[in-house]
Amino acid sequence: QVQLVESGGGLVQAGGSLRLSCAASGLTFSRYAMGWFRQAPGKEREFVVAISRSGSTTRYADSVKGRFTISRDNAKNTVSLQMNSLKPEDTAVYYCAAVYVSLSEAVRTAPGNYDYWGQGTQVTVSS
Repeated sequence: QVQLVESGGGLVQAGGSLRLSCAASGLTFSRYAMGWFRQAPGKEREFVVAISRSGSTTRYADSVKGRFTISRDNAKNTVSLQMNSLKPEDTAVYYCAAVYVSLSEAVRTAPGNYDYWGQGTQVTVSS
């Protein structure tokens, strides 16, 4: 059974930082591209960032470029999201997701492309 478990969410003041982690089990992690998405109340789930199987290719939403950094550790089956210079508009539930890809540098940005999802972790940024 595939499980993606996020951690690291919380309440932070604007300008602060948080680091989210996602631990994967039940899948061959190195065969999956990973992504982070977020969903604010009343809004659709939106793409934040994706990383390829190898970790060499990343893609960021314009809204988080230069502030967020994704990384993965294939030996530990984890993917992390370092979030700096947080803004109130970053407030949302953040989800980790996995998609099987055949190409090592492929990334996916559409939620519908993903095979597995975590339960989400709340990030709240106060002004």
